[in-house]
Amino acid sequence: MQEPLDPIPLSALQHWAYCPRQCALIHLEQAFEENVFTLRGQAVHNKADQPGVELRAGLRVERALPVFCDRLGLVGKTDVVEFLPDGTPYPVEYKHGSRNKKAAIAACDDLQLAGQALCLEEMSGKPVPEGALFYASSKRRRIVPITPELRTAVETTATAIRAMLATGRTPPPVNDERCRACSLHDLCQPEALTDAADPAKLAALHNALFDPDA
Repeated sequence: MQEPLDPIPLSALQHWAYCPRQCALIHLEQAFEENVFTLRGQAVHNKADQPGVELRAGLRVERALPVFCDRLGLVGKTDVVEFLPDGTPYPVEYKHGSRNKKAAIAACDDLQLAGQALCLEEMSGKPVPEGALFYASSKRRRIVPITPELRTAVETTATAIRAMLATGRTPPPVNDERCRACSLHDLCQPEALTDAADPAKLAALHNALFDPDA
């Protein structure tokens, strides 16, 4: 019998897809700071995070539903799950901002939603072919098919996160446009760490400090 996997939060999938170092800072080093983007995200989730069940247009709607996938060792909580009349779950993840996100950022949201879908499949025994992302600014949904490629991405991402946690090593910074919106920018120090890893910049710094006339 296979030993149970240590649980990985569903949110870690989105964090890893956005930036592996961000994922490690949050889930390995337990570091987190707020910025305007995280505060907006919290405001969007306030209603969805209140547990409850309601009936609407023939659907049973559950908020803040705890979910798990033992096969992949994933655990978390959905914002909203709409159960169709036949019992099929339909996850809806709430996000701040507009549905017109850059493709790379939207893909991070898709991965987290797909993780929820795999959890709901294991729990309900029913296939979850799609879900939706609801964006607060545009107040519109974006439908996300849970494709075979997306399912594979969830599995490979969970494996990568588990390997990172097992080694206890935080990946290096990316130091690109993602860093500007990251709430962990000041903790991460991507510019300083990238400069420190660049031999040319190290040499220039050495000359400036110890040989000003060079």
